Amino acid sequence: MSATTTLHSVSVRPALPADEEALGELDRSTWSTLHAVMPRPRPPYDPFFDERHRPGDFLVAEAVTEAVTEAGDPDGSGEIRIAGYIRLVPPTPLACNAHVRQIQGLAVAAWARGAGVGRTLLRAACAEAMRQGANRITLRVLGHNTPARALYASEGFAVEGVLSGEFFLHGRYVDDVLMGRSLAP
Repeated sequence: MSATTTLHSVSVRPALPADEEALGELDRSTWSTLHAVMPRPRPPYDPFFDERHRPGDFLVAEAVTEAVTEAGDPDGSGEIRIAGYIRLVPPTPLACNAHVRQIQGLAVAAWARGAGVGRTLLRAACAEAMRQGANRITLRVLGHNTPARALYASEGFAVEGVLSGEFFLHGRYVDDVLMGRSLAP
């Protein structure tokens, strides 16, 4: 977040088809070797939404931001901006696995980092998974993504497996860490 912008409040809602451009831009701007196994996106860009990535699979964090004057006072220009997203889907199409939801993507805009947006999205995904009838939630995270692993652990996710050296990224082998937690009260 820049020194001239203040983030006031964050709310989470389901994604809408109209969010496609903003979510595509957010996805490209947050690409990093810390979490990406795919190459950096290059134009022409694929659509953000497609048959495997539907708007209904995503929750979007919106933040009210406000510019701050040089004197440090809010200028009254409150604006609602997309601050992040999380993708929540069944991990497989199998009926015997229908009680599980999986997080398959989480991104937070650079200007919104450190303000609790990722945590808010993670909690909203857990609530949505329970609303959908799931009693368990899982995710996969690259072993070297220490900030994400710390966030997930602080929200009750535990390491349930490690696929050692699963990916060869930028000249080295990287672990794929499987994490999960119960959604039971």
